[in-house]
Amino acid sequence: MVFKTPLLDKPAPGWKHDLPGPNDSPSNEPYPPVLSNPPNHVDDVYLELARATVRMRGVGIWCAAFLFAITLSLTMFLIMIHASSPSPSSLLSKLLELIPIGIGIWLGSYFWRMDVAPPRDEPIRFNRFRRKVYVYRFYRDGLRPFSRTAWGVRIEVYDWDNLRAEACSVYGPMGSGGLIETVTLAVVKPGTHQVIDRFHFAHEIQQGEMYWAMAQLFMQQGPQALPTFPRPPRDWNNEDVTFNLARRLAPKVRWPAEIDLESRTAP
Repeated sequence: MVFKTPLLDKPAPGWKHDLPGPNDSPSNEPYPPVLSNPPNHVDDVYLELARATVRMRGVGIWCAAFLFAITLSLTMFLIMIHASSPSPSSLLSKLLELIPIGIGIWLGSYFWRMDVAPPRDEPIRFNRFRRKVYVYRFYRDGLRPFSRTAWGVRIEVYDWDNLRAEACSVYGPMGSGGLIETVTLAVVKPGTHQVIDRFHFAHEIQQGEMYWAMAQLFMQQGPQALPTFPRPPRDWNNEDVTFNLARRLAPKVRWPAEIDLESRTAP
């Protein structure tokens, strides 16, 4: 069942429709050939799905290198101009010259961290015995690309019954425009439709709906309700042989010991 009017207050940006609730019947059946990745792990206790907030990696790092090179060249050019000038420049002109240099450094740092700082995977674990969801969640702040505290991984734990899934589509800045489809998960205040948190779940609505259906089937019926995947799970931490420099430099997934044990075991 797909709801045609928003259930949540407020709906996600670009809201298209709501998916069935955590304890409702799935709206479709997972079809492994369509899904980009098999589960990272599945047993009788927990299901772990791969997740990534950054869809394409490896481009930003080269954009950053280009911006740093342009900024360095501009800086050297300005130094040469001032060294050869017979009269000193005014303070205002010097400040104006610093603006493009500062923008280049800021943008280069942002592109670099956006490509390199996110972990190799941002998995989400569904524990059917505890009825909890554990999210390996990466936070970033584009306005503070040099901050240590604004960028990093935090582990969030939510009650399964308080999760709601929404399909969204927005037009992104891709030349003449491009449609970006996602499925997001919202956390609601118990017994209400009031959203207290929201995070990314999957790229593309079709895949997101199937991954959400997998989580529903696992939490409601167990691992025997899931389809069989033809490919083995991917070892996201073993990315050292890839030609993608950003993925090679990205940090590995490291669950805190206590949360790792709790998320993988029954009470």
